[in-house]
Amino acid sequence: MSASGAGPPGVRLVQYVVVRSDLTQKLSWPLGAVIAQACHAATAAIHVHYDDPDTRGYLADLDSMHKVVLAAPDEAALCGLADALTRAGVGHKLWVEQPEDIPTCLALKPCPKETAQPHVRKFKLFK
Repeated sequence: MSASGAGPPGVRLVQYVVVRSDLTQKLSWPLGAVIAQACHAATAAIHVHYDDPDTRGYLADLDSMHKVVLAAPDEAALCGLADALTRAGVGHKLWVEQPEDIPTCLALKPCPKETAQPHVRKFKLFK
């Protein structure tokens, strides 16, 4: 078990969460509501991939979990990322707020940074 991220020795496990920035900037959602969307997506991704070895490793050391929250500019960018991750076989959960049926956030399953980086590198940190 590594010192941080609890994956194989020397491998840092990270959970990336990608949130639509237009929810606060253009659609005037309260910040708390947007944070709740990120929480829903992160929890759902861990639940869906609970038996995955990387997810288990990530959860093995709760005090060293590492998350990175990124901003997608709009729904099209978020859904495009979901499609690309699906094609690449990278586990994730696209959170769709109900009953409005609005894709708001996407969380990858915990994985090595190197696995996620090619897919999320174009997104900037959420501010």
